[in-house]
Amino acid sequence: MTLDIIKVFFPTAICFFIGIAITPILTHYFYKYRLWKKKSRSSDDKSTSFKQVHNENGELSTPRVGGVIIWISVALTLFVVFLVSIFLPSDLTRKLNFLSRNQTILPFFTLIFAALVGLVDDALQIAGKGSYALDSIVYRKVKIVALIVLGSLVGWWFYSKLGMTSLAIPFSDTRLELGLFFIPAFITVMLATFSGSVIDGIDGLSGGVLATIFSAYAVIAFFQNQIDLAAFSGVVSGGILAFLWFNIPPARFYMGETGMLALTVTLATLAFLTDTVLVLPIIAFPLVATSASVIIQMTSKRLRGKRVFLVAPLHHHFEALGWPSHKVTMRYWIISVIFAIIGIVIALAG
Repeated sequence: MTLDIIKVFFPTAICFFIGIAITPILTHYFYKYRLWKKKSRSSDDKSTSFKQVHNENGELSTPRVGGVIIWISVALTLFVVFLVSIFLPSDLTRKLNFLSRNQTILPFFTLIFAALVGLVDDALQIAGKGSYALDSIVYRKVKIVALIVLGSLVGWWFYSKLGMTSLAIPFSDTRLELGLFFIPAFITVMLATFSGSVIDGIDGLSGGVLATIFSAYAVIAFFQNQIDLAAFSGVVSGGILAFLWFNIPPARFYMGETGMLALTVTLATLAFLTDTVLVLPIIAFPLVATSASVIIQMTSKRLRGKRVFLVAPLHHHFEALGWPSHKVTMRYWIISVIFAIIGIVIALAG
C-alpha cells in the first residue's frame, strides 16, 4: 500500500516541478513569437453584457498555447520514470514506472493525439488567415471530425481489444448493455466532454476545475487497484497545477485548444477505463453546467428569441451580474471539489 501511494504521489510531484521548470523557457518563446490571436474573432453576441465581460485586450496580447506545458510535462515525467526503471533497475524504480499497456498507453495516446490536433488549431488561429481562422463554424466542424476519428479509434480499442460492451450503473448489479453501439457511445461521451472546454474563459478557472477532476479519477483508479492509471491521472493533475501556477490572474498565457482538447477527451477515456461513465457528469459537473448553459442559451434564442442568461457560458453570466472574475473562479473551484467528492463516493460505493 505504501509503495502504491508513493507511485501515485511521487510522479505527480515530479510532473509539477518539471512544469514549473520548463514554463519560463516556453513562455519566452510564446512571447518572442507572439503566439496570440492577431484578430479578435467576431462574436454572434453583440450585447452590452458580452462586451462588458469579453477581455479583447487579453485575447490579442496573451499567448494561447499554454496547454503545451501540461502535456509536455506529462510526457517528460512518463518517459523519465520509464527510462530510470530501464537504466537504473531496482524494485523501487520498476515499481514507480507507470507506463503500462493495459492502463496508461491508451489515455496517453489520447492525450498526445488530441493535444497535437489542438496545437494545429491554435496555430491556425494565431496565424489569423484563411476561412478556418475567420469562420467559427468551419473550425468547429473540423475539430468535431477530428474528434470523431479519434473517438472511433479509441472506442474500437475498448470494444475489440478490451472487450467492453456495457456500462456500469451506479448502485445496481445490472449493466447497461450496448454491444456494438458501445463505439458510438464512446464518441458521444468524448464529444460531450469536449463541449465543456468552453469553461476556459477566465484566468485560472479551467485549470483549477480540471486539476480537481483528474485528482478525483486518481482516487477512483487507486481504490480500483488500477495503480498505473491512478499515477497517470495524478501526473496530469500535477501538470495542470504547474500551468495554473502561472495562469492565475493576471494569466501569463491561456490554455488554448492544445490543452482543453487534450484534457477533455482524455477525461472521457479515463471515465471508460474506470467504468464510471455514468458518474462522469457528477465528477465533472462544472464542465456539464457550463456546456449546458451554452446549449440552453442557443436553444432559447432560436425558439423563443430570448436569452436565459445575460451571457453564455455560465461563468460570464455571473460576471455580467457583477461578480468579480476571481470570485467566479474560486466558487467554481469550490463547487468542483464538492461534486468531485460526491462523484468519488458514488463511484466507489456503487
